[in-house]
Amino acid sequence: MAAIYRADHVGSLLRPDEVKEARSAFQQGRLDADALREAEDRAILDALERQRAAGVEVFTDGEFRRTGFQNDLIEAVEGFVTPDAPAVVRVWQGPGGTPTEQGTRQVVGAKLRQVRGLTENQREFLQTHAPGPVKVTIPSPSQFPAICYQAGVSDRFYPTRSDLLWEIAGFIKAEIAALLEAGVDYIQIDAPRYSYYVDPQWRQHLRDLGEDPDVMFGEAVDADNHCLEGAQRPGATVALHVCRGNNQSKWYAQGGYEAIAERLFGTLSVDRFLLEYDTERAGTFEPLRFMPPDKMVVLGLVSSKESTLESQDYLLERIEEASQYVPPERLALSPQCGFASTAPGNLLTEDEQWRKLELVAETCRRVWGG
Repeated sequence: MAAIYRADHVGSLLRPDEVKEARSAFQQGRLDADALREAEDRAILDALERQRAAGVEVFTDGEFRRTGFQNDLIEAVEGFVTPDAPAVVRVWQGPGGTPTEQGTRQVVGAKLRQVRGLTENQREFLQTHAPGPVKVTIPSPSQFPAICYQAGVSDRFYPTRSDLLWEIAGFIKAEIAALLEAGVDYIQIDAPRYSYYVDPQWRQHLRDLGEDPDVMFGEAVDADNHCLEGAQRPGATVALHVCRGNNQSKWYAQGGYEAIAERLFGTLSVDRFLLEYDTERAGTFEPLRFMPPDKMVVLGLVSSKESTLESQDYLLERIEEASQYVPPERLALSPQCGFASTAPGNLLTEDEQWRKLELVAETCRRVWGG
């Protein structure tokens, strides 16, 4: 049986200035890899202590060794290249200002070949020093055909996005197996591309690419389940986080879960779903009626994008509302996403970040005790 963690968080934390400066110096050739790792080590140890003090129940390294939540795979697998003419793969919105287009930064430009474990440079230090159960996050395979497949480049090696999806699914399945073998307590798949299938704008974008969004959604679920084969083990927790974009407090998709809820919740082989519910862009709690009785729902009610601290009364009201569809014993609480899915981080301070995590833990104690 999977552990029951009430006070959860998605994983990434704001990089301290020391880490940002060390990584910049490393990228410029002014700092060697050992010195960079020492800076990361110090920051991770401090972050672990701050998580303990905040009262969260599962510990991460803040993704401090990553340049972005998904980049472990890109850095551990050869075959990604910088395109000459990047295609638009996202339109970021908020906070304020006009929507900003972002092109593909790395596309598949060769047959992919894995050269190291995706998280092998992170797991051991985290397990050695964490004061409690550890969480390791990995990207969903469906992330990459969406942003790293470019016609005229990638199709020379993978004729379709589906071909690329299943190649990458093999890498991620092997990584999950390795993490389980190493005794990692909690493995979370981060899957922002599911939000494409609930947003009319992005569904049309996929059609414009010649793809059927419903077929792509079904295959994404199948690929995630492939990665999770054999992952249901005593004492291990596996989860999926659904995101609508998280980059310097910006977002790119909106829409409730209704269109994907029945298949996603009903067939995906995870113990818990971490679902964004911090704004009206996520819709209502009604799709939770499709949640099977053996799965937990982690309500992402606390915004990692905004500095304003939510009131506990508001959180209690929202938890009560969600309990109309999922009983309280199968609910938990977290921020809606990480605080730094990309290295620059969201637009709040570290102190505001820690206060948000303290609020999560305080609210959980009030609702569920402990």
